[in-house]
Amino acid sequence: MANNHFYSRLELHQSGISELLGDETLFSSVPEDWHVVITDIKGSTQAVMDNRHEQVNFIATGSIVTVLNIAFSMNVTIPFFFGGDGATFIIPDSMIDRIMKALTVYKNNTLENFNLELRASSVPVQKLHTDGHQIRIARFSSSANFAIPIVLGNGLNYAEQLIKGDHYIFNHPDVGKEDLDLNGMQCRWDKIPPPEDKEEIVTLLIIAREVSQQAEIFKRILNKIDELYGDPEKRQPISIAKLRLKTTFNRLGMEMRLRIGRIKIIELIQHWIFTGFIYFYFKTRNGKKYLKSLVEMSDTLVMDGKINTVISGTRKQRESLQELLDHMEANNEIVYGMHLSNASIMSCYVRDVKDDHIHFVDGSDGGYTQAARMLKEKLGKSERPKA
Repeated sequence: MANNHFYSRLELHQSGISELLGDETLFSSVPEDWHVVITDIKGSTQAVMDNRHEQVNFIATGSIVTVLNIAFSMNVTIPFFFGGDGATFIIPDSMIDRIMKALTVYKNNTLENFNLELRASSVPVQKLHTDGHQIRIARFSSSANFAIPIVLGNGLNYAEQLIKGDHYIFNHPDVGKEDLDLNGMQCRWDKIPPPEDKEEIVTLLIIAREVSQQAEIFKRILNKIDELYGDPEKRQPISIAKLRLKTTFNRLGMEMRLRIGRIKIIELIQHWIFTGFIYFYFKTRNGKKYLKSLVEMSDTLVMDGKINTVISGTRKQRESLQELLDHMEANNEIVYGMHLSNASIMSCYVRDVKDDHIHFVDGSDGGYTQAARMLKEKLGKSERPKA
């Protein structure tokens, strides 16, 4: 049980990601008795093409809430990574059975109510080490109340390849019909246009060709993004002025079907009435403070062995960034996928409006999924034998 708190006991670095990446001794290896858990919507690319990107994003968020509520109940802090159409978690052995049982219930609800198949499985960190792959992790804080995990190594990518492989065996526990703890899940914001002085939303995925060069390559790219777009606050795709609530029976019904597999009319009406008061709350002093912290605690940069980020800016800024990325790709240093959109979407996990909430951001129209599609196509071409 002592290993439960491996992640929370890591030093919290606040000097900047570039400085952190510049010293790999600040990263720690994940214990071998931990597990990588991955959720992923099978066929998410086609679902996005069929204009079901909101459902894809919604289901991915629900898998995070399912796992984090269990971790909260056990007083354990775990690293996790939002991916648009799924999520990745690194968890201690003491939680694995309970989490996989809950994700199996969630998987069944998702398939029955939305006809989307959520893959949910785990790989022991010990197996990743045995197969020659590493997960080195550090904690980084960008604000007083918001910290994210930074991962180097290709262990998470390898675990994803195993789980998505055609021959991987899924061992899901037997579960009955039971309610899931999705308390705190909120997906009630409308599409969010770029801030007033910005033109577009860029969703970007970048992998380094050589694992040994990850830190150096990622540092170079992030420094270029800082140079072109400014610091994270200046390229933040979420702005208070552009936030609009979109609370409908349909959206509340989606939440309820994920949680209990069906809709309870009385409970649905109660939730709808309650959310009506949110409009008035946001006009209060505490409500305005919450909106300010919402922007600060938006998860727009994920580093899980690759760069995953959503930024806002101008076409000129993006074209300058692409010049660097194309050059690095031509030199066989990186492979990247990019998606451009005119809005971002956001789903939220709110345990406490004061200081315990996080907001997952994706480009609209399936930003991460579309960027991943481009990335996979490039990787497929590079791996084909040349004529």
